Amino acid sequence: MVFDLNTVRHYRRHQGTPYTMAQVPDDTKTANDSQPMPEISQHQKDDFEKGPGLESSEKASIVECDVQDVTIPEYSEEEYKKLKRKVDRYLLPLMWLCYGIQQTDKTSLGIQATFGLREDTGLVGQQYPWLTTIFYLTYLSFEFPSNFILQRYLMGRTLSCYMIIWGFIVLSIGFAQNFTHLIVLRALQGLFECCISPGFILIIGSWYTTREHASRSLVFQSANAGFGIISNLILYGIGSSQSLHGPEFQPWRYMSYYLGSLTVLTGTTCLFLLGTPSEVRWLTPEQKKMAHARIITNNTGHDRTGLKTWKWKQVRECLVDPCFWFAGINAFLSSIPNGGLTTFNAIINTGFGFTNLQVILLDIPRNVISVVYFVIIGLVCTKWKNLRMYFMMFSVIPPFIGFIVLSLLPNEPQYKWTKWGGYVMTVTSVIGLFMAWTLIPSNVAGRTKRTVTSSFTFVGYCVGNIVGSQIFNYKDAPRYIPGTIGCAVSFGLEFFIILLWRITLVLRNRRLAKMMREQGITEEDRISKAKLLGEEDYTDFENIYFRYSM
Repeated sequence: MVFDLNTVRHYRRHQGTPYTMAQVPDDTKTANDSQPMPEISQHQKDDFEKGPGLESSEKASIVECDVQDVTIPEYSEEEYKKLKRKVDRYLLPLMWLCYGIQQTDKTSLGIQATFGLREDTGLVGQQYPWLTTIFYLTYLSFEFPSNFILQRYLMGRTLSCYMIIWGFIVLSIGFAQNFTHLIVLRALQGLFECCISPGFILIIGSWYTTREHASRSLVFQSANAGFGIISNLILYGIGSSQSLHGPEFQPWRYMSYYLGSLTVLTGTTCLFLLGTPSEVRWLTPEQKKMAHARIITNNTGHDRTGLKTWKWKQVRECLVDPCFWFAGINAFLSSIPNGGLTTFNAIINTGFGFTNLQVILLDIPRNVISVVYFVIIGLVCTKWKNLRMYFMMFSVIPPFIGFIVLSLLPNEPQYKWTKWGGYVMTVTSVIGLFMAWTLIPSNVAGRTKRTVTSSFTFVGYCVGNIVGSQIFNYKDAPRYIPGTIGCAVSFGLEFFIILLWRITLVLRNRRLAKMMREQGITEEDRISKAKLLGEEDYTDFENIYFRYSM
């Protein structure tokens, strides 16, 4: 007998079936609930009651999926490939440019410091690292509100407006005259930059299948180094022009003028191109349906924004999910070295014995290595499944060694290239954080749960960067030994957190696979039922047909 999803909901309410694991939300009731209920055979009821080894809530989940839902349009593989190519052409270059500009806007302070920013604005003591600390404090404070806004309003338009505003703020930094001006502008910059990374992760999840999340996320995240090569060459040109204009020329101001103007221009372009499948104008109505049908296999829900429903039940579920805490702690540990390096990398490298212009050029080989490493990981993770967390664990080992080298060797001429080599070894450190971000759209189902997890992860990211900027103390110059040792310890702890995280996911998949075997459910049936519950905004805990990626 065939019966629809609303009929089963009606039957379960009257039979008193408990909703614990796969509870049907009240807001999913429709007019069909009031219609007469078709008869359900005794054989179907008996099968439901006899499920071996299942709790009542798990039985309820299985019965609920033995239904026919709204028919999902079917498209050929060639049509999907054509759509994916179009999406790649529109989204990936734009996201690469946006992310690269954002990273350069955020981290250019280190280069500007070696070109007179501290002297020209009268910074003393710990005032300089506080420019990074205040950035991440406002970034942290507005992380949850900004992600809430992303869920309630059009994501593409919201991100574009944020980008335009922070572009004007970066441009204004070039006019700053003292510490007060700088710290206010950096605080505002953190406020408006806080949504770009979690927003991009959510956009990737709304366009691409789980298998593609890692490779597509790494494309735009590679701009961290790829765009860095371009920007370093331009900043080198601006910095070297000081020899033409004399000592009164202040290169760091013109660096802000350039970066701010580019950000405003790019943000304006995003207004017309960036967004989820349901928002963008460059897809036909039929292509939007196809994009939606393509990501249903993710089992993590739809892409629609502008929704008013906030499910507190999913928030509570986050608090009891160990993976929620693993994601936040991993982001925290990974970001401590990131906060230190983005603030002090240029200053530390000049301490080795290099000039400020040499430091800019020497950062280019490091960025090239980073891009190549990103490409390799993206290709491998696209071809083979469940390798992301292995790469995450491996990628924290070289920076651990690199920071040990920086801590142990003195700043003497014969060691400057060895210490630079140790600095280059830290280039792989971002993989532990970036790959963890790609696990959010792949492994966290339920719109509210995914939003909260994304926000909490970036809270860890912000707090880590705040700590990282402060453990490099002015009195420890030029070697900053307490800071470099602290970074090495962070990477050691991160390795074990990732290991525990992966073990947890492996055990969950094994338990769920055993459950399916006991019920005699085929892989094809499991995938089909997982799609239905995913579209109903069920979380990965509630959807027993869900499988975790690693």
